[in-house]
Amino acid sequence: MSDTTADVLREQVRSRYAEAARAVLEPGTGQAGCGDGESCCGAGPAAAEAVGGFSEDLYREGETDGLPADAVLASLGCGNPLAVAELRGGERVLDLGSGGGIDVLLSARRVGPSGFAYGVDMTDDMLALARRNAAQAGAHNVEFLRGHIEDVPLPDASVDVVISNCVINLSVDKPAVLAEMFRVLVPGGRIGISDIVAEDQISPADRAAAGSYVGCIAGALSRAEYLDGLAAAGFTGASVTFTHQAVPGMHSAIIRAVKPG
Repeated sequence: MSDTTADVLREQVRSRYAEAARAVLEPGTGQAGCGDGESCCGAGPAAAEAVGGFSEDLYREGETDGLPADAVLASLGCGNPLAVAELRGGERVLDLGSGGGIDVLLSARRVGPSGFAYGVDMTDDMLALARRNAAQAGAHNVEFLRGHIEDVPLPDASVDVVISNCVINLSVDKPAVLAEMFRVLVPGGRIGISDIVAEDQISPADRAAAGSYVGCIAGALSRAEYLDGLAAAGFTGASVTFTHQAVPGMHSAIIRAVKPG
């Protein structure tokens, strides 16, 4: 991928998700959200009128109780990484592409006051929404950072767990994302990620034909590409488990791996 192409795709992603955030921040102002011809990855009902629908029924009954309504409405994921991350009290968690903050707020609740949850997002509107949601939730053990998931603004070995919800497929440099996850994790740290993943026989051209980049389809890795990338970054015990179909030959999936101790 050329630098020019990467810059164009990154700006398309940033713009699309900024619109989704503004649809929640400024209801009734005519913002298009993600429904003007191309969907976001999943989408809560306030983000768009007609979108992919990956995010339906992702959270357990009662799991989002007590969260600000806007955090739930702005959920744009394709899975529930908290269901597989097995967060424990006192842990430090990083959410890559934290959006409106729902997974950060849920993580903060899980790890308790002795733990901490970070969110990283490149979109100013999403960060504004996430910070507003955190304030409304009274969450003090959270911080939302502006940055790219290919260059995380945290030091080495600073978190115990990395989660992400349907965001890595949007990156223009996935090896850099996997390397950054490895870098910021402590030895023995782990990842619990939800993402869109292609079956191995689905070529990059097939993925592009099946859906857009901003809609989490064209840029998705295959299962083998994910496993190879995690191994190249240094992870062990990697697995990719399909959960439900997004489009034919492509699935929402759970990705797990561990940084050796």
